[in-house]
Amino acid sequence: MADNSNPGNFANRPKEEVQAAAQKGGQSSHTGGFASMDPDKQKEIASQGGQASSGSFEKGSEAAKEAGRKGGQSS
Repeated sequence: MADNSNPGNFANRPKEEVQAAAQKGGQSSHTGGFASMDPDKQKEIASQGGQASSGSFEKGSEAAKEAGRKGGQSS
């Protein structure tokens, strides 16, 4: 196996830490986010249709077009 120091990889974490994460059974490890917002705030953000997003691409940029073309393709 190649050396992989990625901390997100469970193979690189102590057994106890992996077991503790597994015991949560898919429960979120953090609080917050869209689902925990006030319903009126959710509606306000949703009504903006993505305009509130801090998206990675400038609208119409070549990078955005390329990402769109790649969408769903495996690398």
